[in-house]
Amino acid sequence: MDLRQLEVAVAVADAGGFSAAARRLHVVQSAVSGTVRSLERELGTSLFHRTTHQVRLTAEGEAFLPAARAALQAADDVRRAVQGASDELHGVVRIGVMQALRPPFAEALAAFHRNHPAVVLSLRQSQAGDLPHLVQIGELDLAAVALDRGIRGLATRVLWHEDMVLMTAPGHRLGSAPLSLTDVASVPMVDFPVGWAVRRIVDRAFRAAGLSRAVLFEVNDLITAADLVRQDLGVCILPMSLAARFPDLDAHPFSTHAPSWTVMLVRPRGEPPAAVAALLRHLGQSGATRPVPARARG
Repeated sequence: MDLRQLEVAVAVADAGGFSAAARRLHVVQSAVSGTVRSLERELGTSLFHRTTHQVRLTAEGEAFLPAARAALQAADDVRRAVQGASDELHGVVRIGVMQALRPPFAEALAAFHRNHPAVVLSLRQSQAGDLPHLVQIGELDLAAVALDRGIRGLATRVLWHEDMVLMTAPGHRLGSAPLSLTDVASVPMVDFPVGWAVRRIVDRAFRAAGLSRAVLFEVNDLITAADLVRQDLGVCILPMSLAARFPDLDAHPFSTHAPSWTVMLVRPRGEPPAAVAALLRHLGQSGATRPVPARARG
């Protein structure tokens, strides 16, 4: 048997099925099934009970899984030990982000890559609600995600905190006075799908104020949201750093009870691999957390 066979079998066990494991490993399902069958032939036993709707470990599979994890960890330790003997930092750092990155965060990643060209930075975008889980199951080494509290089992560190503002077309009637959520509840809104951090935070703010609102436009990208606001079809609440990307639109602060946006860095607890530790230090020392002001009017 080889390490790739162990890795594939562990992925099937963790993902709960062959299709899910194939997606996680970025290969076709037939390759996963073939690899597991080959391993089972070598071991002389079945590792999984397979049914139409479920894949679960056999008793032999239950015994196999912790030993396979230990073998993969040992191989990773060997790689890190060899790489540690070199002056140049190596490895892969898998980073999760929401759809929009603040410019300083992207600049910090670029600076780290220039300093450590042998470290591969792998970036994956996903909904804020999915990113902590991807870190927990080992698909990501760390993630920058908007949260309002810590996540059990994960280490967290605040990257930045900022108020959110109302984006309108220039000259919109709401820009003539200090704004409250009550004012905004009466106009059509552009927002994002459930699961997006912006949507979760804005929904919570309106619920806390005892207000309902009319989300007439639900989109899954910032460019479309800005285009709809630009045409005065609706208004949109965004963090100031994202609002700053659209200088032709007006950004109005809230006079009271402004929704706020806190982005945290989440990662597994414990000592991270060398490349991950180096990136964490770099992010802490870089300008990734500096504020990005929006043009505020009103």
